[in-house]
Amino acid sequence: MAFTALGTQGPQQVSALGLGCMGMSDLYGASDEAQSIATIHAALDAGINLLDTGDFYGAGHNEMLLGRALKGRRDQALISVKYGALRSPDHSWLGMDGRPAAVKNFAAYSLQRLGTDHIDIYRLARHDPAVPVEDTIGAVADLVKAGYVRHIGLSEVGPEIIARAHKVHPISDLQIEYSLLSRGPEARIFPLLKTLGIGVTAYGVLSRGLLGGSKPQGPADFRSHLPRFSGENLNRNQRLVAALGQVAQGLGATGVQVAIAWVLAKGSELGLQMVPLVGSRTLAQLEGALGALRLTLSAADMALIEQAVPEQAVAGTRYAAEQMAFLDSER
Repeated sequence: MAFTALGTQGPQQVSALGLGCMGMSDLYGASDEAQSIATIHAALDAGINLLDTGDFYGAGHNEMLLGRALKGRRDQALISVKYGALRSPDHSWLGMDGRPAAVKNFAAYSLQRLGTDHIDIYRLARHDPAVPVEDTIGAVADLVKAGYVRHIGLSEVGPEIIARAHKVHPISDLQIEYSLLSRGPEARIFPLLKTLGIGVTAYGVLSRGLLGGSKPQGPADFRSHLPRFSGENLNRNQRLVAALGQVAQGLGATGVQVAIAWVLAKGSELGLQMVPLVGSRTLAQLEGALGALRLTLSAADMALIEQAVPEQAVAGTRYAAEQMAFLDSER
């Protein structure tokens, strides 16, 4: 496993790939807890140390799962936690809460569920427009001073919020969706991160499995409600997936591996410390994703990949309209 720093102010020994744990508890339908824990253990054994969760994934289930998986192995992991998303018992979304008192309350519950005395990276899942970002980051800075949080991250915010937050306390990294099918951050966000020395944890690197040929597995799978997986959009996007598969075959790899390797290579190309998060829910998925680390893409390979999957060719937005409205990064 290769390691990198996550920004100039973040953890300095972060695995080249991180493991996104959301799908083990939420949004993708039923999952097997024993398989999930085995996958987390296999990731740790392979050298992956960045584990990403959210306090609202499965209404706390994901944090408790991660806590069980890390018993006796906490020192091998960097835990990244998103907080602030409000959900009702029927799993619907109610908005965000970035108030200082709420932030500290969320942290108290996360520490308990994770069974740890500190969170390595703590980040508001989406910007709360009702609360100045300075107030939210100031509250997390208090948690840093008290030893409950080690580093402060951001998630899905644009240049103005990034700059304002960074003035309050150094930001380790921005978590944002980035893939062959979602290249929006390249224009305005990534240049600012490079200037400020802020790293990137890139999620959705497979566009929720789309680039690997995965399809929604029923109504409990939230992808069945996403524009890129619906109707004619899906048909158009599957043609891109097929084109990527052809390129991958020529490289002796899978489409999944090429998509992940492309993100790794783009991080270097753009001068960013970028760690792709892979949402592997099974040992087989994890093994496939790890194969991306064995790929070295040349400039010619990168050009071929981007020709097969042009930047503007994707059909549909990355979330449904009501979720897109929460994304400060899209403004």
